[in-house]
Amino acid sequence: MTMIQASPLLRGALALDAAACAGMGGLLSLAAAPLSPLLGLPEPLLRGAGLLLLPCAALLAWLSRRPELPRLAVLAVIGVNLMWIADSLLLLAGGWFAPTGLGIAFVLAQAGAVLALTMAETVGLGRSVRHGAPA
Repeated sequence: MTMIQASPLLRGALALDAAACAGMGGLLSLAAAPLSPLLGLPEPLLRGAGLLLLPCAALLAWLSRRPELPRLAVLAVIGVNLMWIADSLLLLAGGWFAPTGLGIAFVLAQAGAVLALTMAETVGLGRSVRHGAPA
């Protein structure tokens, strides 16, 4: 297993990703009922997404505090984020729901935020040093 010495950018991006997941997870979990009619998205979808984000936040927070990480773990975070973005866009394009204008903006805004975090994590991974490699 290839270990990396996480760059400050990578650790910061993982920490910000953790905070965003925790905030969004809490919001969607606790406020799914009032958000559902505002966003035009089903309450179970919102609550389920929120509950999914909470353990992700814990894992990301744990990873962000480690000076060395398995490279594969970081690639998995990036891959999951890319799937989240694709699923968000598919949610809008699929025609399964009728989101309101606010719902469309909400889905696009959170997908854009995840994209920005993913880009930072990708650059941070590139700046990280493989364990045992010269700096």
